[in-house]
Amino acid sequence: QVQLVESGGGLVQAGGSLRLSCAASGRTFGTYAMGWFRQAPGKEREFVASISRSGGRQSYADSVKGRFTVSRDNAKSTAYLQMNSLKPEDTAVYYCAATPFISTTTKEADFRSWGQGTQVTVSS
Repeated sequence: QVQLVESGGGLVQAGGSLRLSCAASGRTFGTYAMGWFRQAPGKEREFVASISRSGGRQSYADSVKGRFTVSRDNAKSTAYLQMNSLKPEDTAVYYCAATPFISTTTKEADFRSWGQGTQVTVSS
């Protein structure tokens, strides 16, 4: 399994931006579809965005569409989540995830490897 490490979380005011990174171990990063999920206190983990192995296809939750952008750099074995126009309701622990089995997916159950999460807090 690939090992994932997220970074880039922090505290930001509403309307601000953050860029999350997800660094993967190994030299087969390009064979994994990548996803971003988040979990707010007292809520279930939810899908945020995903990107296909080549980066050619992206999917977004309706709540972040137009504000967040998912990307990847296979040469650097890193996936990114650019978050703009942040809102207090975006406050959560953000997780990246990887799956080698499917070219692209939005389903949490399809992902096999998970990072430890990074906290994003948006103040009003």
